[in-house]
Amino acid sequence: MTDRFAVCLPRILVHEGGWSDHPADPGGATMKGVTLAVYRAFKGRAVTKAELRKISDADLAAIYRRNYWDVVHADELPAGVDYVTFDIAVNSGPGRAAKILQSAADATPDGAVGPATLAAVARVSPALLVKAMGARREAFYRSLSTFDTFGRGWIARCAQVTATALGDVQ
Repeated sequence: MTDRFAVCLPRILVHEGGWSDHPADPGGATMKGVTLAVYRAFKGRAVTKAELRKISDADLAAIYRRNYWDVVHADELPAGVDYVTFDIAVNSGPGRAAKILQSAADATPDGAVGPATLAAVARVSPALLVKAMGARREAFYRSLSTFDTFGRGWIARCAQVTATALGDVQ
């Protein structure tokens, strides 16, 4: 069996890029998608921006697996759906990713992937889920006050992730 985390993480990192400290970004200082606050929580101590800029690949992978992949139970999702859900979790938070997945699968959107969500997901074609999640994700982005600043990139990311995920389900 393919380790889908190992397949999906490099795809995520293409979109997360390197260093960012944009004043309009509510996440603040970020390196490869990991915010200063997330890195501090992971390390259990105060971390400087300089330390964040030098985050190790091992720490990066551990954070992505623990804080995003595992939280949305991506190992239990169909190929393609796992990638979209993981990408949304990284970009918008695991709760938002769960709600988008749940809405697309016609499950109760409570923000936590559990047995009821997984059962609902199993009843829907992965391709239909990927497409529905892409549409819901785009609508969510358009509702954000920072859409004018970051929207073009978000929409491009959404389209690329959706297309790649559809390739995974076929």
